[in-house]
Amino acid sequence: MTGAAALRTVLLPGSRALLDYHAAELPQRDDLCGAFCGALALNAAGIAEARGEPADQDAVALAAGSIVSTTRDPATLPGGKGGRRDYRLAIPTIDDPDVSGTTAEGVARAIDELGGGAVTAIPYHGPWTPETLDGLFDAAAGLSEPVTLIANLATHHLWGAGATPAQLLAHLCDGSLDGPPPDWDVGHFSCVVACTEGPGGRLYAVADTYPALGDHGVHLQPRERLAAAIARVDKPAGGVLAVVSRGEAERLRDAAHALGLAEGLWDNGTVTERAA
Repeated sequence: MTGAAALRTVLLPGSRALLDYHAAELPQRDDLCGAFCGALALNAAGIAEARGEPADQDAVALAAGSIVSTTRDPATLPGGKGGRRDYRLAIPTIDDPDVSGTTAEGVARAIDELGGGAVTAIPYHGPWTPETLDGLFDAAAGLSEPVTLIANLATHHLWGAGATPAQLLAHLCDGSLDGPPPDWDVGHFSCVVACTEGPGGRLYAVADTYPALGDHGVHLQPRERLAAAIARVDKPAGGVLAVVSRGEAERLRDAAHALGLAEGLWDNGTVTERAA
């Protein structure tokens, strides 16, 4: 007879506000996953308006220099469902869907600009291991003001979003990495909002951009799979934007430096509006 396993769950400061806005804003508009996550970070920090308009995914996209493809193949979306193209603002377009979207630099710049000095997006490009991911999350969880971790990742390294309770518990209790196959294979942005840790492993709660993923867009990922997805060794580079209040930025920077994380932007393969 096995003994009881204690599980511990930690939410990042501001995660409840982020998830409330996430539920109301789903799904992302086509090619705006980075802008969608930027809007989540701003609203989690209490910044609902910027420049006299909503601080939504369209506002972030315009500030970030996002580019949307003229057409979208439903086969590239999770669940094979049609996309969403009801843009509130006029976003520049490009014919090639392989280079559409938002750069990491664009998301960071838009958050800094629309945040009006209250928050800043600190970029970390690696090295990404389970240990550095855990360390950055734990440092962020120790802050007192809202903080959002925006992960620029490769989805084919993740578990599929429909992991069963038995699979999740097997990871938490025994460290098992036997989970469902990935739902899709793209470069993508999503937000890490919480973690649950057990004697065998740690699962991260990911607020994703499509309701077809997990439970209305929220799913759980083992630390090993999420770290590999952010490392993106077989795709253009990935990383994490840590969106933090200006007053706590140096505290997080010190913790990240101690972990060996390198601060700096990365090229995720998306072109800028200027290049297009």
